[in-house]
Amino acid sequence: MSKLELTLAVSHYDHVLDIVLGRVPVEGISLECMELPLHDIFQRTVGYADFDVAEMSFAKYVSMRSQGDDRLIALPVFLSRVARHSAIYVRKDRIRTAADFAGKRVGVPEWAQTAAVYGRGVLAHELGVDLTKINWVQAGLGEAGRAEKVPLKLPAGLQLTAISDKSLTDMLDKGELDAVVAATPPRCFHTNPDVVRFYDNWLEVEIAYAKEKKILPIMHVLVVKKSVLDKAPWAAGNLFHAFDVARKNSMKRCGNLGATPVPVPWFSEAVRRAKEAMGSDFWPYGLEANRPTLEAFLQFAFEQGVCHRHLKPEEIFPPQTHHAVRV
Repeated sequence: MSKLELTLAVSHYDHVLDIVLGRVPVEGISLECMELPLHDIFQRTVGYADFDVAEMSFAKYVSMRSQGDDRLIALPVFLSRVARHSAIYVRKDRIRTAADFAGKRVGVPEWAQTAAVYGRGVLAHELGVDLTKINWVQAGLGEAGRAEKVPLKLPAGLQLTAISDKSLTDMLDKGELDAVVAATPPRCFHTNPDVVRFYDNWLEVEIAYAKEKKILPIMHVLVVKKSVLDKAPWAAGNLFHAFDVARKNSMKRCGNLGATPVPVPWFSEAVRRAKEAMGSDFWPYGLEANRPTLEAFLQFAFEQGVCHRHLKPEEIFPPQTHHAVRV
């Protein structure tokens, strides 16, 4: 029997490397693997579904699913995870406390950017900020012209203005914005002494949050075309299993603390702190092992109008992929 031939578009990750190099085969499937820039993958996946299997923004995915668009089906394979208390950048001459956000102009690259959803979740749920009391601005982070990629269903009272001829970085630098919530630092964070992270001790805060709530924000998931799964429903389980094996192999490499699997000094200390906060399997796949993170994100996304209805984790992944055996 011939194998199912599929294309895969993904960024470069150690926990996917064994798939890309063919060290971990996918039973019944032959993958044509492409490592591409994230922007290209997201644009081609969300807009055109160019790939059979692809990395995708978690926020874009759940927004589409909440609107009944099931052309893409996610597997609980979490390619990128980044804590986001550190994603809140402010002008320290305008904002020093949570109460100072009221009435301010705060920028986001896209309302439906995953990092921005988590950042606003921190504002609302950790700091008690009323998101409707903020004047929100949507624009490109470093370049003008960025626009939303999915329809929104904003809550009553929330103000969001799209600006197409200026960047968030320039507006924050010049004082036209008071803060920015974004996945990467605005350039002026490195050049303007008045632009700082809201949390001075962001790393300690993020580690404590992960340890207490067992939430490690999920940025990107792996999606498969529904047309593929309609023809070969078994492919979901086989893909999930292979990616989980590749993940476990990567975790073992990370656990070899006498070596450095990535060229980062003190990498072993980062691994030790991650284990202390999240346990030995600090990057799990599957639904149940990630339920606190999934439920928090789906709540944030619904409250903020990224999701058009309140989804449950069970709705967004195939049933045969809900569980992963921990390392």
